[in-house]
Amino acid sequence: MLAEYGVINFWTYVVGAIFIVLVPGPNTLFVLKTGIGHGVKKGYLAALGVWMGDAVLMFLAWAGVAALIQTTPLLFHIVKYLGALYLLWLGGKILWSMARNRDQQAGGVEPASAIMKRSLVLSLTNPKAILFYVSFFVQFIDVNARGTGVAFLILATTLELISVLYMSFLIFSGAFVTRYLKSRKKLARLGNGLIGLLFVGFAARLASLH
Repeated sequence: MLAEYGVINFWTYVVGAIFIVLVPGPNTLFVLKTGIGHGVKKGYLAALGVWMGDAVLMFLAWAGVAALIQTTPLLFHIVKYLGALYLLWLGGKILWSMARNRDQQAGGVEPASAIMKRSLVLSLTNPKAILFYVSFFVQFIDVNARGTGVAFLILATTLELISVLYMSFLIFSGAFVTRYLKSRKKLARLGNGLIGLLFVGFAARLASLH
């Protein structure tokens, strides 16, 4: 269907992209947490940071910078450990706040700019995303096409649209959970503790990535 633009096996790509977006990760977890703790508006700000980070990584993949990071052990390890440290910091902050009995469900406490900055950093320091964009995209681009820029744009736009739909589901689900937890403070604190532990777990997993 899009072969004239250098895209091959487009629907196979769509199916693969859906499964990849649905795999739980720190980005989706942060968007869900923000939707739960701060509502729909700030949930979308968190998602916007993720989309911006993904767009930057996709551009780097097209420009060849992502491939350079992948094939240069020092650069790859720098990105990897920065991402792991950031995830560890986020998880530790959540657990520390819970230990001090602070209410994580209080909406409007965290500035919008801070939320967006956190999600952007999470996205940009994810080496697994870099590996994905380098290894997955190229399988659906005709290397003999006149130019690969249009093909990359089509694939990137498709992935972002899938991400928008899924993130929207997470945000509204989080807002629904917020209404449910308003009268269940202990359950809310338990949920925050679980999210904090998941961030720490993602940090450990990322640090062990080869």
